[in-house]
Amino acid sequence: MGTRGHGERHFISRMGWLRAAVLGANDGLLSTSSLIMGVASASTGRSPIIVAGVAALFSGALSMAAGEYVSVSSQRDSEDADLRREAEELRTTPKAEQIELANIYVERGLDPDLAVQVATQLMARDALGAHARDELGLSDETAAQPVKAALASATSFAAGALPPLLIAILVPPAYVLWTIPVISLLCLAILGALGARTGGAAEGPAVIRVVLWGALAMAITTGIGRLFGTVV
Repeated sequence: MGTRGHGERHFISRMGWLRAAVLGANDGLLSTSSLIMGVASASTGRSPIIVAGVAALFSGALSMAAGEYVSVSSQRDSEDADLRREAEELRTTPKAEQIELANIYVERGLDPDLAVQVATQLMARDALGAHARDELGLSDETAAQPVKAALASATSFAAGALPPLLIAILVPPAYVLWTIPVISLLCLAILGALGARTGGAAEGPAVIRVVLWGALAMAITTGIGRLFGTVV
């Protein structure tokens, strides 16, 4: 594992906010585009289209923030409960916890004597931190952050919802049904590539995946609007 001195880059520290941001932006763009297209296919007026877009932006952003906060808070509660349990075990049975930690290092390839020395030294410095990291798999980089995740989700959802909403406001209603799919799919492709690059993954599969599902969602919603003359 690299030290900070040589500037080694790791992507795991980005996973919490990256997941929330990419999910929020994709959801905002796709759900707002689909809703506007559904309304546009059932109505020739501009007002219903704009109302639907504004409602989708605000309700979606608030819903994403609330859902992400509750979800990540539950994860943090579980992490805190595990840490409290581990702290109690360290207080009541420190020798057993030291043996447990040493056995973990043996399973990872250390000699038994060396594993005991490593466990002893790490526990002398920060017993709970050592067990949280090596027994529970918890670290500062992967710790749940509910507020940060909620803000990232809400902000990214609103940012994703803006392009189709601006199109609905600026473009004549007659052109909305072809303008929004083109711009939205282009934005989805950019988001897919950006998310993959930021997370250190391959860009091609991510772009294809998000564009295909986006096109399918918009096509289905447009079909519903044409079929029933309204959006359910």
